[in-house]
Amino acid sequence: MEVKLWNDKHERETYENFAELYAIIKASEKLEKAYVRDIVPATDYEIECQNLITHFKTLSSAYKDSIPSVERFHDTYKMECPAAMNRLITSGVPATVEHRAAAAASGGTSAAIVAECVQNFITAMDSLKLNMTAVDQVFPLLSDLSGSLNKLSILPPDFEGKTKMKEWIGRLAKMAAADELTEQQARQLHFDLESSYNSFMAALPTTGA
Repeated sequence: MEVKLWNDKHERETYENFAELYAIIKASEKLEKAYVRDIVPATDYEIECQNLITHFKTLSSAYKDSIPSVERFHDTYKMECPAAMNRLITSGVPATVEHRAAAAASGGTSAAIVAECVQNFITAMDSLKLNMTAVDQVFPLLSDLSGSLNKLSILPPDFEGKTKMKEWIGRLAKMAAADELTEQQARQLHFDLESSYNSFMAALPTTGA
C-alpha cells in the first residue's frame, strides 16, 4: 500500500523545504567536523561553509512561515548537530572568518565590526537573490554596509567596497522609494557586492600575521 506524505501541492512543498533544510544542517555539521579534524583545507572549507550559510539564510527567510523556528525543527527531528547550529545561527560566518576577525582584533581592530561587515555583505547579497530590489529595501542595506565598512580603520579610503557602495547609495538616492532595480542593475549590484566582499576578506589579516 502506497503511503503519501502530502495531500496537496502546498504540503508537498512544505516537506521539500523540510528536506532541504535538513540536508543543509547535516552537511554543515559534517563540514565543521571535517574542518576541525584538518580533513578539508581552510580555503575549501570557507567556500563551502559560506555557500551553506547563504543557502540556509535564503531558505529560512523565504520559508519562515512553514519553518518559524530552526531550533525547534532541529530538536523535533533529533538531528544532534550542535556545530551546525552554532555556525548557521549563532555565528553566521565561517570559522576562518572568525579567526581573521580575532587576528584583526589583536591588531586593534574590533572583531565585532568585522563580523558586522560580513553579516551586512551577506544580508545584502541574499536580499537580491530573494528579488528584494525596491529602492526602500536595498538602500538601508547598503547604508548599513557602508557604515560598517567606514568603521574599520584597516580599510583605506579608496577601498573598493567603500567606493562602490558610495556610488550605489548616490544612485539610489536619486530614485523614488517605490522604484525597483532592473534585472541588469540588480545583477551588477550583486557582482559589485561579491567583488567587494572578496576584497574585504583578502584585506583582513591572517591569524599568522
